[in-house]
Amino acid sequence: MKTMIIAEAGVNHNGELELAKKLIQVAAKSGADFVKFQTFNADRLVTKKVPKAQYQIQNSEFSESQFEMLKRLELSEIMHRELIEASRAQGIGFISTAFDIESANMLLSLGQDIFKIPSGEISNLPYLRHIGGFGKRVILSSGMSTLEEVKDALEVLESAGISKSQITVLHCASAYPAPVVDVNLLAMRTMKESLNVEVGYSDHTLGIEVSIAAVALGATVIEKHFTLDRNLPGPDHKASLEPDELNSMVTQIRNIEQALGDGVKRPMPSELENIDLARRSIVAKCSIREGEIFSELNLSTKRPGTGISPMDWDRLIGSKATRNFDEDELIDEA
Repeated sequence: MKTMIIAEAGVNHNGELELAKKLIQVAAKSGADFVKFQTFNADRLVTKKVPKAQYQIQNSEFSESQFEMLKRLELSEIMHRELIEASRAQGIGFISTAFDIESANMLLSLGQDIFKIPSGEISNLPYLRHIGGFGKRVILSSGMSTLEEVKDALEVLESAGISKSQITVLHCASAYPAPVVDVNLLAMRTMKESLNVEVGYSDHTLGIEVSIAAVALGATVIEKHFTLDRNLPGPDHKASLEPDELNSMVTQIRNIEQALGDGVKRPMPSELENIDLARRSIVAKCSIREGEIFSELNLSTKRPGTGISPMDWDRLIGSKATRNFDEDELIDEA
């Protein structure tokens, strides 16, 4: 099964349309399936005086409130239209995360058919109900949540009109960057088994190894922030991949997909030529005369595996040789 890879541009456009378009080009070149932005109106998202998160303070050169920061990072409907067109021209899917109902409505009107719910909205009942009412595919991030909170959110979405088959829950550690010790990647499998839902992983760690491990553990969606340059000013650049790293992540995930295979245990085509050279046959340990009894004293096992398998050892022991055998000759009778 192919993993959906979402290259998360987020707000790493810094409010600049041309920078956003460059991010689209990088995402498309990497081989990611989607590039994703964030759609919000600061007036509807935060109060005027709410402070920045600690990571936002550390990673931003601007002395401003969270409201002021978000105001600078808003994307207008006209900018959305240009970014959708730029994504289409680059051959990559476009998604944006709506952080409020009005923004979700705008994205729906622009033709978006996959709706990403961010971790912070998992407890926002009216928002969840509204998104579920679209009847579209939903990707639900579960950072900062308990299993019970994820279950509650799923019930709201389902009661609004979508089925679990339309929902993928992303495990996530909502820290920027997330310490590896806090990833708790096995919780992704716990959600799959407990909630009977498809799962994926939204990766905020530094590097790419955790995303690759998540695919090996069954993630069907991977979301990862990227930037043109981690030294750019802004809240999310420091915890994002640079272009070469994004390329490497996509390549390695595609390799892991192939390596996972179909789960059927059998010799694979590249192994077939090695079977006879690696396995053993029953051979004469020394010269054996016709009529002599086969025993552990005159039989051994050696390569190649073109004769009688050593698994037939017990059946051969105690029987008589029907002809002479030279030392190292493969036994050809049972």
